[in-house]
Amino acid sequence: MAESTEVSARMDGDAIFRILRNEILSGVHPPGTALREVVVSERFGVSRTPVREALSRLQHERLLERAARGLQVPQIDPQEVIQIYDLRVMLEEEAAGQAALNRGTADLMRLEALLERDRAVVDPDDNTKVTNNLEFHTTLWAAARNPILMDLLQRLSTHLIHTPRSTLSVGNRWQEVLGEHDALIRAVAERRADDARSMARAHMETARALRLQLLRTSAAG
Repeated sequence: MAESTEVSARMDGDAIFRILRNEILSGVHPPGTALREVVVSERFGVSRTPVREALSRLQHERLLERAARGLQVPQIDPQEVIQIYDLRVMLEEEAAGQAALNRGTADLMRLEALLERDRAVVDPDDNTKVTNNLEFHTTLWAAARNPILMDLLQRLSTHLIHTPRSTLSVGNRWQEVLGEHDALIRAVAERRADDARSMARAHMETARALRLQLLRTSAAG
């Protein structure tokens, strides 16, 4: 009983926010899922005050939106998705260039370890591909040593989690991505900033083209 009380005591607004945020980002709550204060309160065994705080923060991050049933995980807006890709193309390009100029040895070791891990995974599911790919990109952003740029990229990446299928699962894209990551690491390691920028732009433009294809297929269906 004491252990249960201790766990409940740790469930403040920040802890609930982090749990729900991770669940939304990993696809546990698909688009259209309603998150109601009373239900979340009962789940965590807390009053509605910390839950209200957590849901408000999720809404501020645009991971929840106001709907007829209250707050829900946002539905897909195809136009917004393409706008996000357009911005990510530019920002990923800049982040790669800055990473080539500012990276340290530890950054390279981390990027190489992540690539080795991803190559060792046998038949990864869609969620694993998304999670691992984002971790690789986040590590690359960190190597740029530009916290403003990293913050912008992190915010943009959260808006793509509402899409029902990752571009990484189209055809042989996952294996192609690993090859592109390998080439990007080498450009960053050798401080070839212009090459790193070109590679990052091409990498994201391919993702954008695949996303357009998926959106068209979804609309036609």
